[in-house]
Amino acid sequence: MSLHEVLDIALCSDSGVVRAHNEDSVFADADLGLAILADGMGGYNAGEVASGMATSLLATGFARLLRQAETDEKLLENPEQLIEDEVRGSNAAIFNASQTQAKYSGMGTTLVLAWFVVGRMYIAHVGDSRAYRWRDGKLVALTRDHSLLQEQIDNGMISLDEARVSANRNLVTRALGIEPDVQVDITAHVIRPGDLLLLCSDGLNDMLDDEQIAEVLEMHQGDLTQTAGQLVQTANDLGGRDNVSVILVRVLSEVSTQGGWWDKLLGKLK
Repeated sequence: MSLHEVLDIALCSDSGVVRAHNEDSVFADADLGLAILADGMGGYNAGEVASGMATSLLATGFARLLRQAETDEKLLENPEQLIEDEVRGSNAAIFNASQTQAKYSGMGTTLVLAWFVVGRMYIAHVGDSRAYRWRDGKLVALTRDHSLLQEQIDNGMISLDEARVSANRNLVTRALGIEPDVQVDITAHVIRPGDLLLLCSDGLNDMLDDEQIAEVLEMHQGDLTQTAGQLVQTANDLGGRDNVSVILVRVLSEVSTQGGWWDKLLGKLK
């Protein structure tokens, strides 16, 4: 069994209809069991720099961890701590760049990532980029936005219908690079063959509600590249007010800790 027979991955990122530049950044590698999506913010091209730094630093960091795991059997005993350390390190690098280079002042980025390791899927997120799981015809959100809008919903200040047209939709309460340190939400999930993971920037869920996203996934279950493109196209057809990015990851077979995929992954990295 090859690594790509376990995880099928497709990415699509677009500037949208209104924005001239795409400040989202996406990365995915089945060989690393890793998918990363970041939605940058900041003047000029600073948002693009922040999101690009996040994806590149994290991709490099997780590849390094897996190489180290070849000789250190205990390294992966606490994936949540490893993820937190990598995200916080990336946050510090982005923050330092914003503090030392005037053209990057105030830049930041949201983050949502998935790491398939030692038989589970770990989701980490900061900001309002989201992770969803499609399983048995049902779409379930795996993240909760770090945003002013979500806080208003949670406090009963506005209804879900009012939230859809709120002017505060894009005000995040957490982001990488804004402060010297950052709080990261990390969750672990049991995975099953057939599970489909969707990571997206708010350019998707601002245009499509969860029911509409589910309809696209239901209609385009075959080719993941086509499905990713259809999600982005639908967001653009509905107005495309922001950059829109999606990563889809389908679990094709069992991700075990013993033999098979895991041994092949470590062997490939040697």
